[in-house]
Amino acid sequence: MRLPGGGQAVVPEGKIEAYCLSADHPEGRHKARVFASALGLTRADAPYLKRRLLEAAREAEAEPFGTTPFGTLYRVRFMLEFRGRTALIRSGWIVGSDGVPRLTTAMVE
Repeated sequence: MRLPGGGQAVVPEGKIEAYCLSADHPEGRHKARVFASALGLTRADAPYLKRRLLEAAREAEAEPFGTTPFGTLYRVRFMLEFRGRTALIRSGWIVGSDGVPRLTTAMVE
């Protein structure tokens, strides 16, 4: 199945730069370290990662895995190539009552 509303998916401001690719974030720094070692991605590459995450939200297979009071949770996995390296990326999305998917996390699997 595809991510419901994938064409309208949103990456919240700062989610990539200040979390997924931030070496300073208490939780995100571990993700940032793995993005850097697996793909060479750094905070400066956030626009590229954002484009690819939104592309995956539209086109890749999605797997529902739970619900919260705020909406339904989905996993979207896709292969990401960057500077000659390739890795499997797992992204998390939540679709609330407005039907708009919002990125919750992304990491190298």
